[in-house]
Amino acid sequence: MSGLLDTFEGSYLGHADRIPADARMECKICWHVYDPAVGDDYWQIPAGTPFAALPDHWRCPECDGDKQQFMVVQDAG
Repeated sequence: MSGLLDTFEGSYLGHADRIPADARMECKICWHVYDPAVGDDYWQIPAGTPFAALPDHWRCPECDGDKQQFMVVQDAG
């Protein structure tokens, strides 16, 4: 079951260790962006927490989507 928690449908094919610590991640359901520089007030995640280090129970604070539904935001430029 833990293998399912480590898969990301839109990012790095399930290899969370390949997600850069400063990567901004976007929910593919509601477009909410998790920015590690900001953290997440809803889940009481402190600033500086990389997406890969979020707890397994973490979900999108806007739509309650699974962590697996997030994709890396590709910055323009």
